[in-house]
Amino acid sequence: MNTTADTDYRKYLDPRTLARLSSLDLRARLIVEGLMSGMHRSPYQGISVEFAQHRPYAAGDDIRHVDWKVFAKTDKIYLKQYLEETNLQMVCVVDASESMAFSSQPNWSKFDHATAIAASLAYLAIQQQDAVGLAIFDQELSRYFKPGNSPGPWKTVVHELSITPRGRKTHTGKILQQLAEILSHRSLLVLCSDFFDDLDAVEQGLRHLRYKRHEIMAFQILDPQEIQFPFERMTEFVGLEEAGKTLADPLSLRRAYLAELHGAQERLRRMCRSMRIDFTTMDSAQSLEIALSGFLATRAAGLK
Repeated sequence: MNTTADTDYRKYLDPRTLARLSSLDLRARLIVEGLMSGMHRSPYQGISVEFAQHRPYAAGDDIRHVDWKVFAKTDKIYLKQYLEETNLQMVCVVDASESMAFSSQPNWSKFDHATAIAASLAYLAIQQQDAVGLAIFDQELSRYFKPGNSPGPWKTVVHELSITPRGRKTHTGKILQQLAEILSHRSLLVLCSDFFDDLDAVEQGLRHLRYKRHEIMAFQILDPQEIQFPFERMTEFVGLEEAGKTLADPLSLRRAYLAELHGAQERLRRMCRSMRIDFTTMDSAQSLEIALSGFLATRAAGLK
């Protein structure tokens, strides 16, 4: 094993390294390079590449997709056609509400983590000539761009994801309902949020999308302070999304807070499992390597 090479690619997936890069375009490219260096095969396999059917060869078609086994048996030339060539496209759906701007780390918020994930997967998809779209939301669907597979959509994704959250509340469920009506083709949604919202409404929105046959990869992104609640002294807690301020003893709150958090996470897991939605929770202070590459590998295995 080449330890130096391992160190090189791992640093591209570390938030502390990524936080020093001002360009989201560069962040995405380095993350993808790190993922591809760290895996034995492309991590993109299994995102939307799924065999669908054969179709007859036509003049000008790429012969790399010819199914030579079929040719050997029938003496006729057929191409393998995949879902992304028929009706599957990727849409990155990113929560830009005030709570996503929270950060206990220098220059790296939950929103930064979300945009790194979204931009990286979008970059992978564009490299595979798949269509990529973008939806950015808080309490409204503030920006939506239809999927496309030219350099234009990639530049749009990077530019729009570089805009800082505006400090508004979240209404995730309503947004998911809107997307279910807007999307005219079967899509793969990459949903990045902290899911600090009404889970009943979120569930209704997810069910609507699944009813329309969209696939969903859901990333719950939390700050380490939200996960651990490490406070010990009397602390003034500033609520995000118009929740106000309160002075409290964190030791008396910790058990109840963690119970509430774990209960909400377990509900999200059960909800997603029941709808066959790929779900994972990510600590914004941790390397993207294990969570993101492991997530993609699991999804790839599930599509075989």
